[in-house]
Amino acid sequence: MMSLFLQAGGGEGSPNMLMQLLPFLLIIVVFYFFMIRPQVKRQKELRKYRENLKKGDKVVTTGGIYGKVTEVKESHVVIEIAQDVNIKVDKAGIIMDMSDAAKK
Repeated sequence: MMSLFLQAGGGEGSPNMLMQLLPFLLIIVVFYFFMIRPQVKRQKELRKYRENLKKGDKVVTTGGIYGKVTEVKESHVVIEIAQDVNIKVDKAGIIMDMSDAAKK
């Protein structure tokens, strides 16, 4: 008899379902604004930084190598890490400039 009463009250099920989903929706919104959106913004800034690299810029690679850009090509850069010591690094391997590293 009780199950018939619960099945007949279908009109009350919708608000209850919304109240159950509300915390999950709130969590998704919080994750978007505090985690996903800032990460996408940082990726755009890094991509723009890599596209605007020029000779003389001081950079840090993903491997932690500090150096100065001596040549910029389409997909890679040549970095001087010591006097007369140059290495070729893919642009994706550049993470920041020296001024950013000094702030951290």
